[in-house]
Amino acid sequence: MSKPRISYVDPATVTDPAMRAEFERCAREGTPRPESQAIRAHVPAVFWSFANTWRDVFKNGIADHTIKELCRIYVSRSVVCEFCGNQRSMKAARAGLKEEDYADLMNFESSPRYDERQKAALAYAEAITWDLPATDELWERLHKHFSEAELVEIGYFIAITMGQQRWLRTLNIEHHQVMAGTDASMAPGFETAEALRRSKQAPDYWAKLAPKPAAQAAE
Repeated sequence: MSKPRISYVDPATVTDPAMRAEFERCAREGTPRPESQAIRAHVPAVFWSFANTWRDVFKNGIADHTIKELCRIYVSRSVVCEFCGNQRSMKAARAGLKEEDYADLMNFESSPRYDERQKAALAYAEAITWDLPATDELWERLHKHFSEAELVEIGYFIAITMGQQRWLRTLNIEHHQVMAGTDASMAPGFETAEALRRSKQAPDYWAKLAPKPAAQAAE
């Protein structure tokens, strides 16, 4: 078992009933899974800041949740955050998002899997994540498909998840280490510690490929 760079707070030692309940929700529903919250729990204000933001902006909010989920995984594939990239939103799955819908995210512009609205949001995620020029053409495209309120929420969410993922990838955390025994929100092939190990050893494991976005690969 890999050792995290910052220790996990053991949920069993938490005395705050609300925090204990949130840990249990993480184990039951995932996104976030308990491990990342066990790091944030060293500072309760950080724990709740993320929990509340995730609930209000990602899980709920005004923009299409499946679009936010695609943007989240786009960020994971871009910054190679394996912890985040091996999770899936259960809410998005209930709304009809399938595992195959994650396959072409790094080549979204040319993929037939995504509609024009999804591609516009992913172009937004691409520009934010890779520091690409925010051109008039990009903003005309975004305003065509989204209200200004939706653009605020989606942009804020992309920024929040990008920052968190860039941090989490440095921490050496892994799934099934805190409140183990649940597979909530885990991607197919990552439901248990053993399945996760096998999937990460596969030659086609996504993190081994780490493709660049089309705009940068062409340079």
